[in-house]
Amino acid sequence: MKFLFDLFPVVVFFGIFKWGESHQDQAQGLVQHYLASLVNGASAADQAPIMLATAVFMVATLAQIAYLLLRRKKVDTMLWVSFIVITLFGGATIYFHNETFIKWKPTVLYWCFGAALLISQTMFRKNLIRLMMEKQLALPDAVWQRLSFAWSAFFGLMGVVNLYIAFNFPTATWVNFKLFGFTGLMLAFVIGQSVMLSKYIKDPQ
Repeated sequence: MKFLFDLFPVVVFFGIFKWGESHQDQAQGLVQHYLASLVNGASAADQAPIMLATAVFMVATLAQIAYLLLRRKKVDTMLWVSFIVITLFGGATIYFHNETFIKWKPTVLYWCFGAALLISQTMFRKNLIRLMMEKQLALPDAVWQRLSFAWSAFFGLMGVVNLYIAFNFPTATWVNFKLFGFTGLMLAFVIGQSVMLSKYIKDPQ
């Protein structure tokens, strides 16, 4: 359930972009009506889908945070960081009507997560993965360390893959990959980690 909650803004971004691609005139009308005061100069009709999708993406992420706060639940640090990055890069995309900024957003976010894991582990001797998962798993110290480095490397690689797809393929391809490609890679990595850690999970029987 949490996975679907976390994926919500990406699904909304994908849906609005696809709708905007097929209805550029309507998308341009919505951009002019709701975003005109936020845009520096005039934007072309073919820029409307990504601008509209970016704006809704930002609103969806804010809605996630508001929902958690209203339910008196903790807002994860990762979600706060994501919101800040989305606001900065999404805002720049809308203001300059330039999709380059929103295309950089996943890479910056992944590299922030990867750097946080790496710096915490190497400089402060704090394993963030362990802090998040040690209540569910009992692992040797060496395994926790390898797990932290593996996630850090994975986030670094995801950032590189995003840049390659974003700037070597059409925007529509990048949007498709943002939902299906990154989700698939994340699931594959999690499954791989689960298989690796399965020998440390004791059977309650």
